[in-house]
Amino acid sequence: MDAAGWLTLLHLLIFVYWLGADLGAFLSASVLADASRTAPARMAAAGILLNVDMAPRMALIFALPTGLALAVAKGWLTLAPFWVVFAFLGAMVWAAIAWRIHLAHGRAPVIAQLDRYWRIAFALGLLLAGLAAFAGFLQMPAFLAGKLFILAGAVALGLAIRIVLKPFEAAIGVLAAGKADDATNAVIASAIQRVRILVVLLWGLLLGAAWLGLATPA
Repeated sequence: MDAAGWLTLLHLLIFVYWLGADLGAFLSASVLADASRTAPARMAAAGILLNVDMAPRMALIFALPTGLALAVAKGWLTLAPFWVVFAFLGAMVWAAIAWRIHLAHGRAPVIAQLDRYWRIAFALGLLLAGLAAFAGFLQMPAFLAGKLFILAGAVALGLAIRIVLKPFEAAIGVLAAGKADDATNAVIASAIQRVRILVVLLWGLLLGAAWLGLATPA
């Protein structure tokens, strides 16, 4: 298998782990929202959810560099190898930051805030690049521009999920302390229900990206 074949496999694995891990987090959230279960069981589900969710987080981060490398290998984009290497190095730095935030368990607010600003800038950059491609300022096939829009949408949905889960964080602290009441359970259930809608929208974007990839010439 040549370089393009290996990169195709890697890019497909990004999609598989993103969608598959999202499904695992989705099912864990159902256990977490179930007030009839014990607090330890629900907190165990929360731990599984948070850990499993790192797979789609990594998939989002590495979707662009793997896709960029594949596009260059296939001849869809003409770029110097430096830019592909730069994209992977940038993704590795971003991944390290994401893991630092995850392992800090909320004790790295400054880093989390910087990560949030970066995600906003990243999504806007993807949108501008896609628009520039459609306007003819960037030489890029239309399907690649479409995938940039989709990735920007995925980043935006991730930010929206964080906003929706804001009241959820305090409620989880109450649950962990074994003091959850009906109000706490209602906050958890409401947040998870709203997140489910956003997650389903995200799945739609991922399927759209997969369709664009499969509909392109080899």
